[in-house]
Amino acid sequence: MATNAEKDPVTGQYTTGHEWDGIKELNTPLPRWWMGVFYATIIWAIGYWVLYPSWPTLNGYWAGTLGWHSRSQVVQDIEQAKSAKAVYLAKIQEASLEDIVKDKDLLNFALAGGRSVFNENCAACHGVGGVGAYGFPSLADDQWLWGGTLDDVRTTITYGIRNSNPNSRQSEMPQWGGGDPLSDEELNNLAEYVLSLSKSSSDQAAAQKGLPIFAERCSPCHGEAGEGSQAVGAPALAAGIWLYKGKNQKAEIISQVKNPKGGVMPSWTDRGLDEATIKTLAVYVHSLGGGK
Repeated sequence: MATNAEKDPVTGQYTTGHEWDGIKELNTPLPRWWMGVFYATIIWAIGYWVLYPSWPTLNGYWAGTLGWHSRSQVVQDIEQAKSAKAVYLAKIQEASLEDIVKDKDLLNFALAGGRSVFNENCAACHGVGGVGAYGFPSLADDQWLWGGTLDDVRTTITYGIRNSNPNSRQSEMPQWGGGDPLSDEELNNLAEYVLSLSKSSSDQAAAQKGLPIFAERCSPCHGEAGEGSQAVGAPALAAGIWLYKGKNQKAEIISQVKNPKGGVMPSWTDRGLDEATIKTLAVYVHSLGGGK
């Protein structure tokens, strides 16, 4: 119940005049500075509602007297980023690949931009970081099918492999399971010899029988010691790195000899990448590992 305000004998403060079950409420108003800040925030909120987009209307929303919105700020930030990026892209466009890797700023920009382009266009086949997959070569080791220099990598990216571009890299492995077929025993011996090149054969006698078959049919492309040939994209069999790797590697080798598989890589110029972007991509791929 409400009673008359009175001075509390203990604290010396006046009460509000309210009492509940014998307990009287002291009148302790908030500090004036606090109330000032509180009213200032109300005035600030009203001003914000007027100046900036705020409450909904029947046909949309109040756009604010300043006409500002967050999307315009994002667009402005993107344009600023593009302008800054264009400066570096122009330098990369004019510079050689060797000059790019020698320039710290250009190299850092190329690595960052190349990684972004790689993740968007190449990682689906070669994996994030170029780790490779079944039928798709790893780009993170030092084995290169078509050469590992900066220019080699750029050429491969630019024109691709076994596609319709007239400048694409072309190679085709003969089908030794047809035409001039090998018997099952010869296929087994050849596979054992191929495995022996990387010290993986479990039957040295069969491997020795496979040596003359390899020398006759395979060495013109893969080399006498299985060292490979980057001129024709023939993998180095002695490296023990298999493009078509399986639990039974001998069966995979026999399958490849009988019915060769050959992947296709698109020409990224035909897919819309400009020269500067391809350069950044080449620098990034070259940096993944073992670049010549």
